[in-house]
Amino acid sequence: MTEISSYFPAEWETQSGVQLTWPDTATDWKRTLIEVLSVYEQIAKEILKHEKLLIVCRDKNSLPDFLQNNNEQLTIQEMPINDTWARDHGAITIIENGQPALLNFRFNGWGMKFPANHDNQITSTLYQQKAFREGVRLHDLSYFTFEGGAIESNGTGCALTTSECLLSKNRNEHLSQTAIEFLLKKTMYIEKVLWLHHGFLAGDDTDSHIDTLARFCNKNTIAYVKCTNTQDLHYDALQKMEVELKQMTDQNGQPFQLVPLPFPDPIYDNDGEQLPATYANFLILNKAVLLPVYEIKQDFEAIEITKKLFPEHEIVPINSRPLIKQHGSIHCISMQFPIGVL
Repeated sequence: MTEISSYFPAEWETQSGVQLTWPDTATDWKRTLIEVLSVYEQIAKEILKHEKLLIVCRDKNSLPDFLQNNNEQLTIQEMPINDTWARDHGAITIIENGQPALLNFRFNGWGMKFPANHDNQITSTLYQQKAFREGVRLHDLSYFTFEGGAIESNGTGCALTTSECLLSKNRNEHLSQTAIEFLLKKTMYIEKVLWLHHGFLAGDDTDSHIDTLARFCNKNTIAYVKCTNTQDLHYDALQKMEVELKQMTDQNGQPFQLVPLPFPDPIYDNDGEQLPATYANFLILNKAVLLPVYEIKQDFEAIEITKKLFPEHEIVPINSRPLIKQHGSIHCISMQFPIGVL
């Protein structure tokens, strides 16, 4: 049994703040920048209502007026960036001997699919710029390629991930599943790693990040995407994923309560490519949940289910159609830090 003073915290634990890495004309958002900036601004305003906001950007003068004002809740750090997926280039926080510590894994653009030479340096640069609270330790784990969107914690010893991502080529193909599991347990104080071997979303660049498929909502509840259309290309894989989830148990051998999320109607880009819309990619804040919605009929059901999953939180729907045009959503562009980090 791992000592309770050292563990991998759940997202719903009290946060000090959230990191956003801001889009500009030199990122992949350039063609849709106006509409995506509107979404980022909405998300930034919601975060500031509840906690601190750390913005990483190339040029702070390009930020909107409401982020130019002096605000003790706001920190802006300038540096070179490739893109804006803070979930995957941001530091992952663990609690170590009762104190928060930051893990800086190697980020290589989801298996070298995209340039990441600047994004891989963001966390270490933030640390050098003293963006984090004094005394917070940073562990260099650059020998291991890993992304925050690839893992979910229930806060009591269990972590959920996918073999499609962690065992993919150009990440850590020199390591076996057993070796990767050992490393995760050792570095993140995890007792039990739960592996999903099925499940995907068309248009996803991450090799099936868990935060697009299944999420812990409390220590014994998992919300997951469920496809009921037998003609849908996702049906078989997601049915197999559901079977796997039903067979899983927590660190004490107890089954999880499973809550299905609706599967969005297909959304396509201008080239006819299906985009990875999912209601699982929500962001939990202090007393609020930012829920991606897509201007489709399943939105209402997703909102009502999320209200039941988080009865103590305000559910804030955010139109995330502009985000999925670059194959991610709200959780993908953000990284939360537990209390004591910012």
